[in-house]
Amino acid sequence: MLRSFVLILQRKYKALMVSFFKALNPLNILWLALILFISRIGYLLNAPDKTEFAFSEAFARLLIAPGTYLNPASTSLNILLAAAFVFIQALLLNHLVNHFNLLGKPTFLPALMYITASALFKSFLVLSPPLLCNFLVIWMLFKLFRLYKSNDAKASAFDLGMIVAIGSVIYLPFIYFFLAVWVALFLFRPLNWREIVASIIGYVTIFFFLAVYYFLSDSLSRFSEIWLPLGTKFPDKIDIHYYNYLVLVPVVAVLVLCFFKLQQNFFKSYVQVRKSFQLLFVIFLIAGLSFYVKKPFDINHFLLCTIPCAVFFAYYFLYAKTRWFYESLYLLLLISVIYFQFNTF
Repeated sequence: MLRSFVLILQRKYKALMVSFFKALNPLNILWLALILFISRIGYLLNAPDKTEFAFSEAFARLLIAPGTYLNPASTSLNILLAAAFVFIQALLLNHLVNHFNLLGKPTFLPALMYITASALFKSFLVLSPPLLCNFLVIWMLFKLFRLYKSNDAKASAFDLGMIVAIGSVIYLPFIYFFLAVWVALFLFRPLNWREIVASIIGYVTIFFFLAVYYFLSDSLSRFSEIWLPLGTKFPDKIDIHYYNYLVLVPVVAVLVLCFFKLQQNFFKSYVQVRKSFQLLFVIFLIAGLSFYVKKPFDINHFLLCTIPCAVFFAYYFLYAKTRWFYESLYLLLLISVIYFQFNTF
């Protein structure tokens, strides 16, 4: 019965199905915009009247006048601005994946999966520092994937160090993406200490100028305080309301299926593609495990995981064979996203 229902739904609403996005058709941009709206409509109808986006990091509080907030006139405008950023990021990510041929075929699935994954939780739907940092993650990935065919990576390593430093200014847990730079240098390049040092110099360069600003502002004594959260111990226990995270059930199911599919095809792929997926998995782990640095904890931190997640999702849906099953799975994911925006447990 489920299969018959899905087949009927496919015939009537084929534009909303995964198969439609497997092709790299420019018209898919319009359907992406529609999915973007559908995946946020629940929160648009039930959101509070006001939301605030504050520059909360110690770096930004010194650089920006106290009490400065990016406060759209309403939550609706905040959500629309965040959605615009997500849409741009989805197109950039899609270009990244197709440019480096990570999936083996040109497709619009990475964009579709990023838009869907970035709507999993209500706090994902508004402006936040992790959302802004996703632009930097995509920028980093362009540079990291180019390391494989680069003759001299010192300049790229320096740039990557600066990108991580800029991300740290916006959102402190981003500092751990420095590990991703070193892992990429190890995966894509013969070990060269000069490239590692170049990345460190790039990172220090940003904070050197920041220290100068602290000095000129007579606040140099506070410079060391910005690093204090890095000493936070990893929590022994995390209190969560399980009902609020039931939306992750289809997410986990897709990830498990993706890893099985990757395992089947892993050694059939080019070396660069294999190494790229290994790097994406490392970035996924770094982004997920760095949540404890930020106090108080906010679920929007895991927006940093959505980029590698979207690529993994796209890989599974592109190579899945049983159409009625993967179409049903995506439909379940999309319905879960919308349902949990209307309900609070």
